[in-house]
Amino acid sequence: MTAELTGRVALVAGATRGAGRAMAVELGRAGALVYVTGRTTRDRVSEVGRPTETIEQTAELVTAAGEAAHRASAEGGGGRRAGGTGIAVPTDHLEPTQVKALIERIDREQGRLDILVNSVWGGDHLLEFHTKLWDLDLADGLRMFRLGIDSHVITSHYALPLMNRRPGGLLVEVTDGTASFNRTYRENLCFDLTKNAPHRIAFGLAAEVKELGGTVVSLTPGFLRSEEMLDHFGVTEETWREAVAKEPHFAIAESPALIGRAVRALAADPDKARWTGRSLSSGQLAKEYDFTDTDGSRPDCFGYFEDVVFGGKDATAADYR
Repeated sequence: MTAELTGRVALVAGATRGAGRAMAVELGRAGALVYVTGRTTRDRVSEVGRPTETIEQTAELVTAAGEAAHRASAEGGGGRRAGGTGIAVPTDHLEPTQVKALIERIDREQGRLDILVNSVWGGDHLLEFHTKLWDLDLADGLRMFRLGIDSHVITSHYALPLMNRRPGGLLVEVTDGTASFNRTYRENLCFDLTKNAPHRIAFGLAAEVKELGGTVVSLTPGFLRSEEMLDHFGVTEETWREAVAKEPHFAIAESPALIGRAVRALAADPDKARWTGRSLSSGQLAKEYDFTDTDGSRPDCFGYFEDVVFGGKDATAADYR
């Protein structure tokens, strides 16, 4: 990929692990200065309970990717710095005072914000699938709203005035499932509402920033091989195909790098406004911008589920990679 984001400033909210971490790394690889936020640090662990993944690690990975890109550019005769830098800022995006202070810091240090990725979640441990509303733990359900909806609204409230100073800003609302896919009930009312909300947030904010030259989209990965998902199946990124025996649909899984590359390509597209207000997926943008996953494949998760899983088509995941 040749996307160039040197000089751009990005904030990836919820960059501790998974898709958020991958998006931050790819933005840094393309030259952006990336602020990465989250609740798990080397000194404190969030309710997710995964102490081995921290925002400091993410910032280091962003900087390492930027330095590697810079070396490659220099060796290739490139005349501009090609790699970015990661800056970790511990932030609970449910605390307005913390988010306000974060944006004030970005303004003070950079004077601009070009890319905002709302990737805050951290609610998988609350999920009870195939459970009726009246049987759900109500506190867990309401907590999902806070983690996946309130945090996004709070962050955009404080960040958009800074981003709106310059036309061409990009806001990415990260969710689970495209708007089309999520017409199928997600088997937990609170989860279903939480993961549909970013589509409406993107739709509404696209209308609000249109006259200011901004672009807002919702974006989802496919079946994501996040650290947590790999642990769930007892595999690693190198051995992930062993999990297909337990879950056949895992054969369509993609690495977090795919959505990272999707955000990178989208941010670098001078014509990205054509997407504003729309629901997008990593697989869709891989086709549009001609990039692949780390293994060279181009998994089309939602095409696979629509045609094969829900539609009964006689095909395999391999036909959609």
